[in-house]
Amino acid sequence: MQWTNLKEQTVYENRWFQVNLADVALPDGRHLDHFLIRMRPVAVATVVNEANEVLLLWRHRFITDSWGWELPAGVVEDGEDIAVAAARELEEETGWRPGPMRHLMSVEPSNGLTDAVHHVYWADEAAYTGPPQDAFESSRREWVHLKLVPDLIARGEVPGANMVAALLLLQRMRLG
Repeated sequence: MQWTNLKEQTVYENRWFQVNLADVALPDGRHLDHFLIRMRPVAVATVVNEANEVLLLWRHRFITDSWGWELPAGVVEDGEDIAVAAARELEEETGWRPGPMRHLMSVEPSNGLTDAVHHVYWADEAAYTGPPQDAFESSRREWVHLKLVPDLIARGEVPGANMVAALLLLQRMRLG
């Protein structure tokens, strides 16, 4: 039951993504036009300290007009190592420089529409370097205890599925 992408043409593109239209052959021989979004990889990062607190951003997303907790994230620049990109995003958005980064997981947040892959990294130490370069990314940055993660998720305060998965995995790893 495999769908086959016979041909794609770019409808729109910019530095961040491409919108393509694909001619897709279905297993029964029919064809359909399917829009898809091609994106660069995304690096996501956080720190979990000795007190089992995770560094989070409280931010507003204008697209959904919602507030929620997130992990620092951004696109991986061409030729950039993903772990380096994750550390860069963490420091730019929080003002905390992480110690050695560990790969936690890679997820495809919407693989029916986009080829985006989010690579999540974490560190267990960080040094505060000063106010974040990209302070506009969030209203505040806070250390939140991992035991609070399920309640935050249940209340809808962690809206991103990739962030939910990463935080629950970190909670399981650190608190058992």
